[in-house]
This record gives sequence, C-alpha cells and structure tokens, in this order.
Amino acid sequence: MKFIKQTVPAVFVKRPNRFQGYVEYEGETIMVHVPNTGRVKEILIPGTRVILRKEDNPNRKTAYSLIAAYKGEALINIDSQIPNKVVEEALLAGKIPELTEYTDVKREKFYGKSRFDFLLESPEGKKYYLEVKGVTLETEAVASFPDAPTERGTRHVEELISVKKEGHGAGVLFVLQMDGMKGFTPAYEQDPLFSAMLYRAKMEGVDLFAYDCKITESSLELSKSVPVVFREEADLF
Repeated sequence: MKFIKQTVPAVFVKRPNRFQGYVEYEGETIMVHVPNTGRVKEILIPGTRVILRKEDNPNRKTAYSLIAAYKGEALINIDSQIPNKVVEEALLAGKIPELTEYTDVKREKFYGKSRFDFLLESPEGKKYYLEVKGVTLETEAVASFPDAPTERGTRHVEELISVKKEGHGAGVLFVLQMDGMKGFTPAYEQDPLFSAMLYRAKMEGVDLFAYDCKITESSLELSKSVPVVFREEADLF
C-alpha cells in the first residue's frame, strides 16, 4: 500500500512514554505521536533516522506520527495499524497463495467471545479466522515476535486452537515489517508462554505464516513467504 499522506525524514531523540516521542526535524526538536505501544527499543535509539507522516487533523496535539525507522540501512515500519491494512490489500488481490480460496474478506469479526482480525469465507461457505501480528524485532535477518510479553497475543493463539478444533480454518500471519528476512521464530526469551502456545497451535493444526515486506519511505506491501521455525524442532538458522 502507498501512504497517501506526506512523509518526511527526521532524527529520533527520545521517547518519554508509549505514545509520545521527540525528533529533530528541520532544525527543531518537536513532539510526535508513536503509533506503536510496543517497546521497539532496539529500533528507537537516539540518533536513529526515522520517517514521519504528516497528519491532517487540526485537533491533534502532534502534527506528525513516527511510522518507520532505519536500523543500519534497513527500513522498518513501526506503525502498528499498517499490517492489517497491508494484509487486507493482499487478501483482496489474491496475493497470499495459502488463502486464495477465500474470496470474501471481513475485518474484525467475532467467534464466540473472541474477536479476530479477519473472517475469510470461500464461495462454498468455508470459514477461516485469521489473526495478524506485526513484527519489528530482528536479529541477523531472522525476525521474531513479540518484543515484550503479550498476554493478549497468547490468548489470541489459544482461541484459534479452539476455532480449529470446532471445525473451522484458523491461522496466524506474521507480517515482518522489513525486507530481506530469511525466517521467523518465536521470541523465546521475551515471552516463553507465547512461544510455547504458538508451538502448541502448530501441533493442533493452526496455520502459521510469515511474510516479509517490500518497504520504502512511502509504501509497504507483502513480499515473500519465509519459513516459521521452532527450536523444539530444529536449530534456529
């Protein structure tokens, strides 16, 4: 997807809380919104080159949102709202081969008391519940999730196991918000409970996908599928 709003470069200064950051832009230090509640501390380091998105809402406290940052020469998207939009675009365009049989795409649908990012349906009426997780953590071209403990993420995966047992399709799609990744693995050190639940989900038949992205300062789209690897099964890359 192309970002409709204007994007501009800046330099990261600090992040005093989850939603606010400070950057150097055009010779001034300004406050910006950070649209990511995760830590992303391995990315947002003082002096890092970042990308801002100009916002149009005159009622906002900040005129810009910090949507991406460079890690070395690699650009990483950190806007947590973008992955679902990118996946929706790819689903509607039939660009996720594993899911092309599902032609009806609905956002944020409930199954029982659980709400999932997508409900997909085939022309024959088959249902598939899909949860999307945006990934920013990377080490030596291997992406991992989460970057901090996530009870919510663990619960989502456990609920998808129930969906699968009740006869519907179920999957988790990890959107690696960077290019050139060679694989994905759970972040065992950051959240062993999530990692264990994800492996259990695989054993129960829940589909696990990981796609890296083509990213520029003004666009982001799914690129290629990469393997999902567990240390329970093999050495990690």
